[in-house]
Amino acid sequence: MIRIFVYLVGFGISVIGGVVMLASLNMMTPERGWIGYFVHIRTRIEFYLLPIGLLLMLGSLYFPYREE
Repeated sequence: MIRIFVYLVGFGISVIGGVVMLASLNMMTPERGWIGYFVHIRTRIEFYLLPIGLLLMLGSLYFPYREE
């Protein structure tokens, strides 16, 4: 039951991070380019939600379940 909860929390967090990434990708202008976009991603805390959520999902799937 805990693994399902961790998976769903990770999924929600990664969706939020992905949506914020796509929303900021729409604000990218040709003058700034990809370098400016990646600098912007690195400086904002919301963008770290996507990898954190993915790690939670992968951790809940791949760590073995101990039945006690």
